[in-house]
Amino acid sequence: MERTKISRLVKSEDLNHHGTLFAGRMAEWFVEACFICGAKETERPENIVCVNVHGFTFKEPTDKGDIVNLESYIVRVGKTSFTVYGRATKNNSNKVTCDGFITFVFVDENNNPIPHSIVLDESKDEEEKEAREKALRLK
Repeated sequence: MERTKISRLVKSEDLNHHGTLFAGRMAEWFVEACFICGAKETERPENIVCVNVHGFTFKEPTDKGDIVNLESYIVRVGKTSFTVYGRATKNNSNKVTCDGFITFVFVDENNNPIPHSIVLDESKDEEEKEAREKALRLK
């Protein structure tokens, strides 16, 4: 699957009372990056709704001036649903600062689930294979 990459600059308005990136802002960016991944794959963003955020975990703080790099890719598909793995790094590091999974459902204009056209290809590397295995264990 194609990986979607998005970068964001952490500005003063993105900070919490500790002076680090507000979790709500990171969650917004995270959901958006994962949604864009699905929208690019299906080419029908109007049919995608978010139904679950799984294991969204922060591993270290992010500061004002840091560049947050979000990468997402589809790791599991059902008949009407699909799950995207997302991870964030900062600046030029490969160290993950936060990651998790989001499950989306493909719906019609009445919000009834409908089949999507996503077909998973072979895992590109060990990291993707591991993310797919974790996605299979999600509830």
